[in-house]
Amino acid sequence: MTAIDWSRFGEEAIDVFKALLRIPTVNPPGDERPAAEYLARLFEREHIAYQLVESAEGRTSIVARLTGTGARPPLLLNGHLDVVPVEPAKWTHPPFDAVEADGCIWGRGAIDMKNMVAMGAMALVQLKRSGASLARDVIFAGVADEEAGSRHGSLFLVEKHPELVRAEYVLNEVGGHTLYMGDSRYYPIQVAEKGLCWFEIAAEGEPGHGSMPHPDNAVVKLARAITALGDTRLPLHVTPVVEHFLRTLAKGAPFPQRHVMPLLVQPKLAGHLLDLMRRANPDQAKGIGAMLSNTTSPTVLEGGSKVNVIPSRASVKVDGRVIPGQPIERFLDEVRAVIGEGLSINVFDAHDGTVFSSDTPLYRAICGALARHDPQAIPVPYMIPGFTDSFAYARLGAICYGFSPVRLEPGMDFTKMYHGHDERIPRAGFLWGLRVLHELIADFCR
Repeated sequence: MTAIDWSRFGEEAIDVFKALLRIPTVNPPGDERPAAEYLARLFEREHIAYQLVESAEGRTSIVARLTGTGARPPLLLNGHLDVVPVEPAKWTHPPFDAVEADGCIWGRGAIDMKNMVAMGAMALVQLKRSGASLARDVIFAGVADEEAGSRHGSLFLVEKHPELVRAEYVLNEVGGHTLYMGDSRYYPIQVAEKGLCWFEIAAEGEPGHGSMPHPDNAVVKLARAITALGDTRLPLHVTPVVEHFLRTLAKGAPFPQRHVMPLLVQPKLAGHLLDLMRRANPDQAKGIGAMLSNTTSPTVLEGGSKVNVIPSRASVKVDGRVIPGQPIERFLDEVRAVIGEGLSINVFDAHDGTVFSSDTPLYRAICGALARHDPQAIPVPYMIPGFTDSFAYARLGAICYGFSPVRLEPGMDFTKMYHGHDERIPRAGFLWGLRVLHELIADFCR
């Protein structure tokens, strides 16, 4: 490890990262092929074996592998190449220019998750250059379509090409970032994620002329259902991971959070306390609330096509997220209890949540890597309110952790970077994470 020139290697990694940010892989439509081909050229230069896999035109993933002795099963490094849409006018810097300013690298995908793509790819590069003797194969997967459900990316690989990505462990996104609580520095490590239920609610009604209102208006019926969903907190479902997370954070929290957080797991108190938290710290309340119950977010409305015509049908697409262990049908029963009768629900994509044990050699290795690079680090297992490609790899029996390390300064909200305006990552924090991740992989796979 001491032979690596981290200053020079870090600049190489920054260059790769910026190049990826400048490739607009917005999903929809995705078009991840240019990013996959860029990585293919990188691996070709380093004589690393790789394969491009295309599920549909332009929906390209890349899988590369360093072969070890096979004494132990493989480790997979996963990163998705696609990013969510942007509103360029609302950004401080153009979202696909990879501008460096104010100590940060700005761009769509800076946190979600081309940072991990670059770090994972460069970890393979450095291991190859060093000629390291590996007990495990180290696999890199740069995949398509995570932002739209993973069907063209990790799911396609798992279902059609499992031999390329089968591994004992997976390192993926949304974990390893600095979380400040009082004077304590926590590093959440994702060991669980919520399931997905994307569905449509539709209302039917009597069509008519807009000049003559009537009570059987499909748009009005749908509006009532949307309002009810927006005003209602679904029932509490506390998982052991979330309870442990809240109790651990409470130990380092200032007053009154240190007393409030452990009480959030009690059904009779949680709703009231979250309402109080929302007034004091809305971002914290939003994040914690999403970990304690199933959630719904209406996102796409469709109704009439002419201003003076009352339509016979109106619909809304809803992003539902489901606590691990909660069946999808039970979640839908909770939704029906809120919106009432007379509306139809059509599910168009769904999968269950996942939970992985934190009692493993890799989890302990992650904790050790953090301790070496931040002696005050407090690793803590946690559950994200969303989903990642980990649910797909779990179908092959892999144990998956969200760990794409980045050191943040106080006041920088990691969760606000996801899908928000002005997504960015501290340059120094990226370089810190690059070294943490590389040393973790090298040590764990020897």
